[in-house]
Amino acid sequence: MGKTFSKPEALSDKHTHYCPGCTHGIIHRLVAEVIDELGIKGRTVGIAPVGCAVLAYNYFTFDFQEAAHGRAPAMATGIKRVRPDLIVFTYQGDGDLASIGMGEIIHAANRGEKFTTIFVNNAVYGMTGGQMAPTTMLGQRTTTSPFGRKVEECGMPIKMAELLSALETPGYITRQSVIKPKYIVRAKKAVKKAFQYQLEGRCFSLVEVVSTCPTNWGLTPVQAIKWAEETLLPYYKLGEFKTPE
Repeated sequence: MGKTFSKPEALSDKHTHYCPGCTHGIIHRLVAEVIDELGIKGRTVGIAPVGCAVLAYNYFTFDFQEAAHGRAPAMATGIKRVRPDLIVFTYQGDGDLASIGMGEIIHAANRGEKFTTIFVNNAVYGMTGGQMAPTTMLGQRTTTSPFGRKVEECGMPIKMAELLSALETPGYITRQSVIKPKYIVRAKKAVKKAFQYQLEGRCFSLVEVVSTCPTNWGLTPVQAIKWAEETLLPYYKLGEFKTPE
């Protein structure tokens, strides 16, 4: 019998450092599968800033760069402008992209930079201790909001996909999830579409991925999936928010 399922060539054989139940590994695989299917591994450059995916360069078999916290869009802009033949993407978490990197991502999108962003939204700072992020839900307890996030103190959780889709500059903005198989299938289609837009030189693209963080949520992996579906998805609605057509 022929092999019907195998590891993507764009993924390395190294074991990841992610916590049990973390969905970063799923997202990594989707990115790797798309890169393999498009045949672009030899011309792809990934950029990982500070965050849970700071060691992503160990898990892929193509070139990777490290950026300062929140500055991945600036680095991606420089690489893509100097080498427009390359396929460039950033891989950022919500603390990195929506907090310290908020200005970077908004201006990159507004300029219409021709790179792709994979934005992992798990509603908390992961690597640095589970602090409240711009995406943390109201009432959600974190190490810096032990009594729950309060709107009068911290405002509402920021919806990055909706925010970026309000820009006049053409772009591809979508929000997907990887907490269940049906969502994973849709997420892969979105990632592939984002990379195809870049291959065509058409626009900036961002794929927001609603994910889990069992460790910092204080839940089991199964409980985290349930909480994400019942709490995050009603607020962070899935779908395409902007296309360049």
